[in-house]
Amino acid sequence: MRNRIRAFAVLAVASALALAGCAGGSGSGGDAGGGDAGGGGDEALRVVAFTSGNQTPIGAWWVKEVEAQAAELGWDLTMVQGDFDFQKMNPAVESAIGQGADLVYNGYTDVASIGSIVTAVKDAGIPMFAIDAGVEPTDAYALNITTDQQGIVDQTMGAISDAIGGLEGKNIMVIGHDPHAGIRTRAALAAEAVEAAGATLAGGEIQQVVSPATGRTEALALVADYLSANPDGLDAVWVGWDDAALGAVQAVTEAGADVAVTGVDATSEAIAAVKAGTMLATVEQPWPLINDAVLEAIAQWRSSGSAPSNNFEEEATTLVTSENADDITPSDQLG
Repeated sequence: MRNRIRAFAVLAVASALALAGCAGGSGSGGDAGGGDAGGGGDEALRVVAFTSGNQTPIGAWWVKEVEAQAAELGWDLTMVQGDFDFQKMNPAVESAIGQGADLVYNGYTDVASIGSIVTAVKDAGIPMFAIDAGVEPTDAYALNITTDQQGIVDQTMGAISDAIGGLEGKNIMVIGHDPHAGIRTRAALAAEAVEAAGATLAGGEIQQVVSPATGRTEALALVADYLSANPDGLDAVWVGWDDAALGAVQAVTEAGADVAVTGVDATSEAIAAVKAGTMLATVEQPWPLINDAVLEAIAQWRSSGSAPSNNFEEEATTLVTSENADDITPSDQLG
């Protein structure tokens, strides 16, 4: 069913953008900027797209997807890939905007990291659209679509509760990474859920991974150290993303412990671990459908010259378990 929906969405977006390319139009885009909707007529839409996360599987997929859409639709695209280096990326994006742009498309970069870009966009009087670029509404964007963080926590904590016979009285570790807005938000919500259910937050607080690059080994050490000090004293590990969750799985397996582990992202390795029974669950976030929705909003803006009435949307996610794992496309195999 998801594939059929995806195919329909792609056709709808392509048709809308093609029609918008002929429509022209002008007007205000509200606080997020208006501009002249690409100049109208047959002029190519000048788009500056950027992402700091191009070295991640999902970020790399998004770069290829936007480049393919731009080629198909005849956009004049400037793509800036930041490699998590904001001192390099932000000036490059600002320079591209200064050379002339109709809109900016932000992929997976939190608004807190791009203050100078936000200023450049507002000074240019153009809108910025975004995918997963913050977890709350902000006038920096004409539209930002991300995933429902509370929904992710409800799904994963629900799975843990079912697996361990309820949360009350149990010891549950929560592993997060505060620099990432989505992980920070859902980890905080997970910790709240643990305490609200009458469970104990293992270690007394959210266990923080310092660097995503070493997330797996850091999570392995966090869980292994806790199990070493507290044999049979851990019931579950909730982790904000799959790579670190796989480290937790390794620690649990090596200790021979009976501990439920959940992750988020639905990567190939995580899905394989779910199938093998070493990981309880992960979460699929529907990035292709979200990207299509942003592209459709861009088409509507170009046609009407108006920004969307709501500048923030959250999309539902899918809990990936052994029952549906075969039906899920891994997030690192989207492109």
